[in-house]
Parts: sequence; C-alpha cells; structure tokens
Amino acid sequence: MFFYPRKYRSHRAVLIVMLVEFPFILVVMILTGIASHDLYQTSLWQDGAYNGFNSAPNQVVYALTNGRPYSVPIVWSSFIINFDLVIGVLSAFILLGKLFMHILRLFVPPLSVILHAVLFSLFIASTRYQAGSDMSDSRHPQPGPPWYITKNCNVAFSASNIGYCQQAKALFAISVILSVIYFVQFVLALIACFNTKEERQEWLQRREEKRAEKMAEQEILREYQEVLKSPAYAIPMTPASMMTSAAPVTPHSLAFNRLDGRPSDLPLRDHFSTPHPNAPYSIQETTVETGGPSQTQPLPYFPPPPKKAVTKR
Repeated sequence: MFFYPRKYRSHRAVLIVMLVEFPFILVVMILTGIASHDLYQTSLWQDGAYNGFNSAPNQVVYALTNGRPYSVPIVWSSFIINFDLVIGVLSAFILLGKLFMHILRLFVPPLSVILHAVLFSLFIASTRYQAGSDMSDSRHPQPGPPWYITKNCNVAFSASNIGYCQQAKALFAISVILSVIYFVQFVLALIACFNTKEERQEWLQRREEKRAEKMAEQEILREYQEVLKSPAYAIPMTPASMMTSAAPVTPHSLAFNRLDGRPSDLPLRDHFSTPHPNAPYSIQETTVETGGPSQTQPLPYFPPPPKKAVTKR
C-alpha cells in the first residue's frame, strides 16, 4: 500500500536549514555579479602564469597563429562565472518559493527530494568547474585546482590581484557550503518519505474514521428516504379533504389575490380597503349571490389624484 508523505519528521529543523541557506545564496549572487564580464578571471590566469603555476592567456593567440586548435580550460573561461550567476539567481527564487510553501505546509517531502537533488547536482558541478585542472601547457601543468584555491593569496605576482584571489576563494568555499546544505535538505526530505510503523497505523486509523463517517451519512440518508416512502408518513386524501383543500399559496397569489375579505398582512391594503370619510369615491360593497349565504366583498379604494401645487409670483 502506497503512503504519500506530507510532513517532515521535524518541521522546525527544515525551516532552520532554509533560513541558514539564505545568506549564502545572497553572497553567491553578489560575488558572481562582481566577477561577471571577466573582471578578474583573466587577471588571475595571467598572474598564475607569471608565477609558473599554470598556462598563459596568450597561448590562445599562438595557437590561432599556428593554425592549431585550442580550447580555453574551463577553470579560466567565462562560462563558470556565468554558470554560478545563473544558479545563484535560480536558487534565490526557489528559496523564496519553498520557504513560503513550507510555512504553509505545502512543501511536501517528495517535491523537496526532487528539487534539492537538482540544486545539489548544480552546485557540485559548479565546485567541480571551479576546481578544474589546466593541462594545456605541458611546461606548466596544473593537475589540480587553480593556485588561488590551493595557495595563499599573498603569493600573487601582482598585489592588485590579492583581493580578486580572496573573492574567488570565497566563491569556491560558499559553493561547497551550499552543496552541503542542499545535501542535508535532500537527506531530511528523503527520510521523511519513508513512513514509520506508527505513522502508517495513524494513517490507517484516519482512513477508517473517514470511511465510518461516510457510511454513517449514507445510512442516515437511506433511513430518511425510507421514512418518506413509508405508508405511515403519507396522509390519505378523502373526498372531503380534496374539496376543502386550499390551493397552494405562492407570492403571486399572496400579493394580488387579497380580494376575498380575509385579513391581509400587507400594510397599506387594509388601510385603503376601509372607507375614507373625505374621499369622493367611497368604498362600495357588492353582494355576490351564490348558492349559499350572501357574501359582501369590499371594492378597492382609489385615492384622489394629488392637487396641483400653486406657485406664487
């Protein structure tokens, strides 16, 4: 039997991890925004070439001049900065959405597993690109991460690149931290997807209670329909009752058929039904002759038209 998980083991723990994630996402967007448009990527590449740590940027020109194919190592390309910028903005929007959904208890564990698995994969790829190797120059190979990650920034050939080295090192460190945060959220959501024995029993109990309530409602409705159809509920119609039975009263008949002398609940109908002493047209009573006793029916009273106002000049 499939049990769809809808809540975490600890709702507060997941909320705390989301709040911890927010400042790191903000720093990633700031650092990648600063590093965009090749602010310091080529400078750090050239600085490492001066120190003999990696290849030089001018190898691109030499390769094109000699007609040899050449591809820029991904660790020095602008792709990695743009990639980090995109996933930083994407993570910020996802964080806002999942935070509100989690507060409203709509961020279910299966959705969290899929979402954080994708984000974890993106940041793992980002850290892998940032720590990529540079083997394009056989005289100065770089088999591991670049120099600004493995070495102190004070070894920079140019003092102006020390600050850029620190920014690149911080971006790499925060990418690793975010990878860990997304992995933790993935694990918390994955654990919540597996129901314990107590949760299954609780779910089965709730389902049995809903089923019992539904059966009780159906039973009450069935008994009510049986009572309506039973002979004891129906009133037998006799000839006398059929002759004396009154027609059904509708709003139309109630409003316009008050000419039979019965008291009316309309406020002005009885007022105009009584004779007016100063009225030029008084109420006349007509006698309707039928087979039984005579009945008098008052005629409706028509008030005189209003007098025309005389204007003084």
